[in-house]
Amino acid sequence: MAAGRGVFTLGHSPDPDAAFMFYAMAENKIDLRGYRFEHRLEDIQTLNERALRGELHISAISIHTYAYVADKYALLPCGASMGDGYGPIVIEKRSTLNVQRPTSNETPAFDESAAREFLADRKIAVPGKMTSAFLALQLFAGEFDYVVVPFDQIFEAVKSGRADAGLIIHEGQLTYERSGFEKVIDLGEWWKRETGLPLPLGGNVLRKDIPHSIQRDLLEIIRESIEFGLAHRDEAVRHSLPYARDMNADLASKFIRMYVNEFTRDYGEIGRTAICKFLGDACDKGYIHAPIEVEFVE
Repeated sequence: MAAGRGVFTLGHSPDPDAAFMFYAMAENKIDLRGYRFEHRLEDIQTLNERALRGELHISAISIHTYAYVADKYALLPCGASMGDGYGPIVIEKRSTLNVQRPTSNETPAFDESAAREFLADRKIAVPGKMTSAFLALQLFAGEFDYVVVPFDQIFEAVKSGRADAGLIIHEGQLTYERSGFEKVIDLGEWWKRETGLPLPLGGNVLRKDIPHSIQRDLLEIIRESIEFGLAHRDEAVRHSLPYARDMNADLASKFIRMYVNEFTRDYGEIGRTAICKFLGDACDKGYIHAPIEVEFVE
């Protein structure tokens, strides 16, 4: 059913980078043009599942999931979460991993063949099969044994022995060392070396049944919200701190800088190429079962 002017549901994860992007909208710092937004804060796997059902008007989703909702949603050209040389990390308990450890000034920073060998016979705790992190790990490692665990319980799954390794997203990418883990592979670093492109992780989508004139309004509101946060960084970071699990202000600010960047302003040609490459490679390898035509709200 087509949505009319008025109230729109807006789904995003309860993370500091998402809170930063939508700060201006949540706190009425910009002109909302008479529209109202109901913010639905849920983990990314839940948002992915809701997108499959077309439940929310606007939602953050994994780029992986876009392959399955392209009939219902178009990607907004702003709001991307891309790891440019960094991204989801596979971790293991410290001191048990037999992967080559170069010194800090050497490149590459990991041994890919040793990492693949390590992953081949381990059970990996993953934050959801529809996440981009899961698809990136498939592209790196091929088939592997896994167990789906809520993203904020992956450390515990590895500590308890329920899994041998964990696929870490969100703040865990910055806190895994102090939690007693070490890196097997940084998938964003691998992808950058492999393709020269940033790793597309998340994006915002808009339901196609919304009238085009309203789509344009919603796009401009979200774009202005992102721009406001970037122009008023300190206050937007302060707004985001309640969502910064296990992070102090400095670490939260670092995390936001990682994932609210120039690609968040607009995918640009590089970002759009990265999405097509990511989903295209997944299709070629059989992890996505139909070619995807990426459609943006323009």
